Order: sequence, then structure tokens, then C-alpha cells
Amino acid sequence: MQIGFIGAGNMASALARGLGEPVLCTDGGSGRAKALAAELGGEALASNAELAQRSDLVILAHEPDDLHEVAEQVDGNAKAVLSLMGRITVAQLADAYSGVPVFRAMPNTPVEIGRGVICMAQTPDVESGLGVSIRELLERTGLVVVLPERLMGIATATTGVWPAYLALIIEAQVDASVRAGMAPRQAAELLAATIEGSAALVAHHGYDTLAVRRQVTSPGGGTARGLRALEDSGLRAAFADATDAVLNR
Repeated sequence: MQIGFIGAGNMASALARGLGEPVLCTDGGSGRAKALAAELGGEALASNAELAQRSDLVILAHEPDDLHEVAEQVDGNAKAVLSLMGRITVAQLADAYSGVPVFRAMPNTPVEIGRGVICMAQTPDVESGLGVSIRELLERTGLVVVLPERLMGIATATTGVWPAYLALIIEAQVDASVRAGMAPRQAAELLAATIEGSAALVAHHGYDTLAVRRQVTSPGGGTARGLRALEDSGLRAAFADATDAVLNR
């Protein structure tokens, strides 16, 4: 399947690297398409119309506000369209790309290393032969979860933002560890490995987070004191506020 990316920003580049195949790509003049094509052995094209003509699947990774402008440039040449644009619904895609099979997915950046989470909107076409082929393509880059369209926003606020959230959390703990005398690189390495193992432990326990906390926490011990400090500092409220901020564009 020949894949063409309209847009060569961070998400498009991460997904293209995760797929690991030469791609056709365009950009709005940033030069990132040329760099991505050189990296993956693909080709940066001069127009979106040519990209659509030469692609089996057009992946939309451009700015949402450019939906109709790009659709007019493609002008009926697309065979199938997969959108990575956050706030564009399947209905809006179908309106812009009349008569073309359209799909909507929201990946997060760990797709670059094959450890991503990709949420796909539930539509009748997802169960079609083409839909299954696209799902299998995306599964090469991580876990694919099909959700009702109404949940795609909260899915983005749950998965899409978390690589950045986690990086911020690691930074905060590294700063605290450095103040206590540990070298920054050593603290970051310990944290990254601990987080990976802890996430696997939560999955092992059937996502029962309370069971994991009880397993680690001794009454009156250091973990209990640390958890209390996090609660007193408003950790839950902070994440509630962050989720609201993501959803309220």
C-alpha cells in the first residue's frame, strides 16, 4: 500500500517512522516533507493532487482549518483518506471528500518506536475490507482501539497528550532527585525504567490501580507519606483541570 502524507509535522513524521516504509509527502513550504522523504527513502512532491494520484491511502496531517482547501487541491484523486486531525469528525471528512472512503484516527507519538496507542473512530467503513487493512497497517505502530466518535476527544486528552505529560512528570522528579544529590542522567534513567515497569505491573493486575498502590504502600511508610503529599498538593485536581483545558478548545 503506497502511503501519502499531506503534512510532514511531528505526528506525521512519527507515524511514518513507525511504519518504516518510503512515503510520498507534501508540506506547506516548511521543507519538512523533503527531510522526511530523504530520511525514509520516499519522495517529497510538489502538489497534493499528484500525491493523491500516486497514493493508495492519503493521510491528512495538515492543519484542521485547511480541510476544505486541501480537499479542493486533491479534487477527487484520493482513493481513501485517513485523517489525523484532532477536531475534524468523520462527518466533516465525508462532506469534504464526497464519495471517498474516509477514516479518522488519533495516534500518539510513541508510534515512532512501535509503542503507540491509536484511537480509531467507529464507523461502518472500519469493518470493511479497506478498514481492516488500514487497522492492520496502524497496528504495526502500536495498539489500535476503535471507539465511538463521541469519545475521540477524551481519548486524545487521555493518550495524545501523555507523552508530554510524562516528560514533565519525569522532569519534576529528576529535579527533586537532583536536589537530594543524584545526577540528572542517572535519575532520568531510573525513572524511565521504573515507569515502564510500573505500567506493566498495572496491566498485570488488570488495571486495578488501588491493588498496585496497596502492594507498594506500607502504613506510615515513605510511599504513604509521598502519596499524601501529592494528594495535598492537588494532583487529582491538576489532572482534571488539564483534561478540561485540552477538551475546551
